[in-house]
Amino acid sequence: MQDLRKYNQPVPRYTSYPTVPFWEPQNFSIEAYKKTVQSAFWESSKEISIYIHLPYCESLCTYCACNTRITKNHEVEGPYLDHVLKEWKIYLDMLPEKPLIREIHLGGGTPTFFSPENLDKLLSGIISKASLANGFQMSFEGHPANTTARHLEALHSIGFDRVSFGIQDFDLNVQKLINRMQSFEQVKYITSKAREIGYKSVNYDVVYGLPGQTSASVKNTLDQIIELQPERIAYYSYAHVPSMRPAQKSYESHLPKSDDKWTFMQLGKEMFWQAGYEEVGMDHFVLAGDELLDARLQGELHRNFMGYTPFTSKLLVGLGVSAISDSWSGFTQNEKSIPTYYEQISNGKLPIIKGHIHSRADLFFRKHILNLMCEFKTSWLESEFMEYGVLLNYELLDQLKAEGFITYNESGIKVLPEGKEIIRVICSALDARMIENHATPQFSNAI
Repeated sequence: MQDLRKYNQPVPRYTSYPTVPFWEPQNFSIEAYKKTVQSAFWESSKEISIYIHLPYCESLCTYCACNTRITKNHEVEGPYLDHVLKEWKIYLDMLPEKPLIREIHLGGGTPTFFSPENLDKLLSGIISKASLANGFQMSFEGHPANTTARHLEALHSIGFDRVSFGIQDFDLNVQKLINRMQSFEQVKYITSKAREIGYKSVNYDVVYGLPGQTSASVKNTLDQIIELQPERIAYYSYAHVPSMRPAQKSYESHLPKSDDKWTFMQLGKEMFWQAGYEEVGMDHFVLAGDELLDARLQGELHRNFMGYTPFTSKLLVGLGVSAISDSWSGFTQNEKSIPTYYEQISNGKLPIIKGHIHSRADLFFRKHILNLMCEFKTSWLESEFMEYGVLLNYELLDQLKAEGFITYNESGIKVLPEGKEIIRVICSALDARMIENHATPQFSNAI
């Protein structure tokens, strides 16, 4: 265990490559991005995935690092959704033909801050201008304390059959420290209601390393979660970045020690395994028969800004403030300020605050980091190193190999079972941009 702990260092989460801090906005242009969107559209046979960021919450969860707006004024719902629909029209005008929607995911913030009627208005407006691909999937993130049966029914009637509930922890002391309150009874009720309505997959987000957690409290939370048998569990390490999220400073004296986080991680993996869950990729656990497991076994598992998915979408359109879009050869992020976002949309402009157009080397590294994150292995031709001027962290790779975490040679890397827990560190050995910059202060620790 000690050998693993020394790798608990700041590294990216690798939902993308290059990671956001290493984008090159100075070399980005809207026109270049539009070309990558159109190219990805054809490469994907007109299929697109859509992420919609709904930023509003009624209260601040102090552990959260998402882009949120705190208010109890629900009059903000209508204007926000109107602008999201206008942004969607800007994208539709860019596309040469009517798109096929492969996936829709609602994130936040708290999507269930919005009324069922307003969510219906939003999604009807999105879908009416497109067609649905065969086997499309729609999912949303719900707060157990404010997701109602009406929310579930309205979204299910549109086509949603997957829901992710942010649990984090059931311990009352932990909930008070992070200002995230929901009882076991609330979660049990809304989970049962979702299944009764027809949702075929319920995911729980659970975080370890939160302030106030102990081995006993984490075990108790995991026992309760396993009792409810969600089809998927995302078991994440808490990311402590107070320089970016000042609210996290409020409980720093209550944070568990680094060694305790390792204990919590191992405890979760063991309990999930005993309960019949299989690990897929990084941090994700699923029951037998889950599509993510099938995709992994067939070599089709994909990872993007929304997480793991069984579809490899070349075009992911992000709508709403701070949303990130992925055109495979380029990334963009929207304005984080709602007034500025509104202004840009009202002027008929894409509300982009920054972007990045991939170099050929970026695409090379992206492919191999994605392979590692999804399949725990990747292979290449030795000639590619010469072609792309590849720079790897050979010192780290040699060390990982010597300690039994990976095997690697001139044709690729395979992650051994002991190395899966530090997959982000292994990926960093292929992260040319991070290697060249020699700095990682903007990232949270690996565990």
